[in-house]
Amino acid sequence: MPRLPPSRHLLRARDLADARYAEALTVADLAAAATLSPAHFSRSFKAAFGESPHQYLLTRRLERAADLLLATDWTVADVGVAVGLRGIGSFTTSFRRMYGVTPQAYRAAHPPAARHVRIPRCVAMAYGRPRNRTFREDSARAGP
Repeated sequence: MPRLPPSRHLLRARDLADARYAEALTVADLAAAATLSPAHFSRSFKAAFGESPHQYLLTRRLERAADLLLATDWTVADVGVAVGLRGIGSFTTSFRRMYGVTPQAYRAAHPPAARHVRIPRCVAMAYGRPRNRTFREDSARAGP
């Protein structure tokens, strides 16, 4: 039997989880976004996406944590807090369950974030600044 595409209300809840994964979202919050009762929402979400809302949210958080471990030099505790996982023990356990190694071992297996930039940090920051001209400085010098 072919699977039907997820309903718009379930997609709204999934988008909420994707956008606000670092916040303390509950199944009740996601169910409210889908305008369903928490029990019906959980059943419908699992049928549509193949995992429970809680597991989906945890997966998004751990994927973002893996990215932050590679792209920043933040401590493991700071990464855990940044993605919405408050306890370092539960973060390490969940990360190991998903990736097969601890966050420290995951980071050690990849080059440090500073190695990705092959120019001095001050130069990278200078070129990263916005270059929008909102005060029309150039047009004042050009003249008629």
